[in-house]
Amino acid sequence: MTSTNTRRTPSGAATHDDVDVLIIGAGISGIGMASHLRTHRPGTSFAILEARDEIGGTWSLFQYPGIRSDSDMPTFGFGFRPWTHRKSIADGHLILDYLRQTAAENDLTGHIRLGHRVIGADFSTATGRWTVTAQQSGSRKEARFTARFLFVGTGPYDHDAGFTPEFTGVEDFAGTVIHPQHWPEGFDYTGKRVVVIGSGATAVTLIPSMARTAGHVTMLQRSPGYVFSMPAEDVIARALRTLVGHRRAHELVRRKNIFVTRGLFKVCRRMPKLMRRLLIANVRRQLPKHYDVDTHFTPNYAPWDQRLCVVPNGDLFKAVSAGRASVVTDHIDRFTKTGIRLKSGQELAADVIVTATGLNMAVFGKIRLSIDKQQVHVPDTTAYKAMMLSSVPNFVFALGYTNLSWTLKVDLVCEHFCRLLDHMDTHGYTTVEPVLKDRTMDRLPYMDLTSGYVQRGIGEFPRRGTKGPWTVEMAYEKDIERLRDEPVDDNVLRFTRTAAPAAPARSTSRPTGAR
Repeated sequence: MTSTNTRRTPSGAATHDDVDVLIIGAGISGIGMASHLRTHRPGTSFAILEARDEIGGTWSLFQYPGIRSDSDMPTFGFGFRPWTHRKSIADGHLILDYLRQTAAENDLTGHIRLGHRVIGADFSTATGRWTVTAQQSGSRKEARFTARFLFVGTGPYDHDAGFTPEFTGVEDFAGTVIHPQHWPEGFDYTGKRVVVIGSGATAVTLIPSMARTAGHVTMLQRSPGYVFSMPAEDVIARALRTLVGHRRAHELVRRKNIFVTRGLFKVCRRMPKLMRRLLIANVRRQLPKHYDVDTHFTPNYAPWDQRLCVVPNGDLFKAVSAGRASVVTDHIDRFTKTGIRLKSGQELAADVIVTATGLNMAVFGKIRLSIDKQQVHVPDTTAYKAMMLSSVPNFVFALGYTNLSWTLKVDLVCEHFCRLLDHMDTHGYTTVEPVLKDRTMDRLPYMDLTSGYVQRGIGEFPRRGTKGPWTVEMAYEKDIERLRDEPVDDNVLRFTRTAAPAAPARSTSRPTGAR
């Protein structure tokens, strides 16, 4: 696929603002897509637009204490680049270094435009190209780009603001209130009394980290979630790296971890009562004998109705057992000058209150999509193979798994997109559009988690269907069949040609990776 209006360097970098593929977002999805293009589509020009002034997405945005992965890194890392650090559950700065190294090794730096927030994208059916408008940071200037394909790798969250409920009396509190998404640089909480509101992944990450130097940390929750302890280091992975080297070990460990994680999820779904007992029994073993696990660590929902919270080496339980942290399960009445008063009448004294109350969802980075100047109402569209939208031409997105490592899905989407481009080049197609013919098919929310952030924001996302390529399967083994093994062409896709067909593909090699 070539763009006749664009000159290239030998590496494929565009010297003008017209490219074959315009990638939105320089986080894990965008870097993954660009790396796949560099390897499997060396003649394809691309650019990456990033709203912030640094690459890394989530891992450069979030700076709160203890930030780390909540998935194992051999599967959260890219299939094409082994994770070699000893930590399987890794600190945020290690993940950011990994992404920077991946970008450098694949010569992506010259393709990235930092400080370019995309605000609108319009597809012209006459030209078969997208026109994208981006706001440049620090000014009112707008930049325009044109592209044959738009790939959106912005993730599901709003990077501008996290979610904070309205708390009565918050203005009366004399201390510091912080949302983890906006952690102040260099903030010192040494010796201070800290209350963390929330019980999700962010809260269970913050608490053991802050408890090392804070006077005391209290986790205040309305209701508990499932907390699952796993080793921070994988001894099997370490042994395999010594025996067979990083590349082979990477493939074996990925297969192992996918099998174990998928197995745990399936057992939780098929035998929720048994798994509930086992998960809670695992918590009891790591806390003092008479600790009130029923109140503080026994959820009122089945395992995997919401994501399990992973704590490496049981660090949360160790902080609680040592008395450096505690858990209070109650409802907030109001903030006071010295802390938080609860509905029970108890008051929690605090110098610092951290509102780990969740994130806001934002579909496709809040970009205004349109076709021939007619706005696309995203909830009216249906996801095709969980990577394209019905009736939206030359548009691909990456949204990872909710029950497995995010990047496993991203890798599959990127592979399939490269195969789709090969197919289009071979047959001289210039546009492709999924067409939903069965208007009677039920359409459901894109995700079925009961988590608060999902319930608040999922209405703005595309819908999923109930059959064929319109389903959204949070199942890696099914996506292997759909995205890696099956042909890219089916009777749902509408391909079109123009008078000037695209150049033949330079590479039709298929990526390899763990199944």
